[in-house]
Amino acid sequence: MKRFQALLVLAAVITTGTSNTSMFGERCSRQDPEVDECLLRSFNSLVEYLKGGAPQLGIEESDSIVIDELSIALGGGPDGYRATFKDIHASGVNNMTITNVRSDLDTHQFQLTLYGPHISARARYRSSGVLLLVRASGGGDYWGEYDGVKAKVYFRGTPYTRNKRTYLKLQQLKLDFSVRDIQMGVENLQNSNAVLQAALNLFINTNAQELLKEMKPELRRDLAAKMSHFLERILDQIPYDDWVKD
Repeated sequence: MKRFQALLVLAAVITTGTSNTSMFGERCSRQDPEVDECLLRSFNSLVEYLKGGAPQLGIEESDSIVIDELSIALGGGPDGYRATFKDIHASGVNNMTITNVRSDLDTHQFQLTLYGPHISARARYRSSGVLLLVRASGGGDYWGEYDGVKAKVYFRGTPYTRNKRTYLKLQQLKLDFSVRDIQMGVENLQNSNAVLQAALNLFINTNAQELLKEMKPELRRDLAAKMSHFLERILDQIPYDDWVKD
């Protein structure tokens, strides 16, 4: 996924075996007792670099990410409410920064904490079933405004040598996130009326955190898969010793 590179915060050189530490700002010594602070500075330097795009890495300048589809289900049985969101466009990710780095360089494990003040999302929406004792089948447009977004990304790699350089092969990646304040709703509903739309939006905003909780497992899997694919592709080109020395 070309648009999510700033959140991954792992690195960049342009070709195998060629150093370009200017993207990181500095190389960090594993002997430094403050190595995590050094990695924090370097990763944030990389984030700033990637905001303008990096054509040599195939990274486009963009302030949005795209998620193909996710679904939620409320209640069981034939009348349980189901909603599907497609072509989700989330903007504002370029305002995210890394606030903390924890590393174990002996086992090549990294945990990054990120914060974004605001992210906006837009999507196409379709639903079926009963909500608030009213049949709420149809479709329309979804919007969401998310304030105080925190994310944690954990990844672990295994080192190997190629062309006399040290690289990392991604072994595991996990992520989680939370949102402090949420406003969201639907509009331009098909087969609906103003009363139902108002009732839906009242329900959605009253239960915004619970709805996000329903979305999280699928959203987390989708983002983790995209991030893993990106890291596997990039780490194949990036010498580990371009950002950690000694």
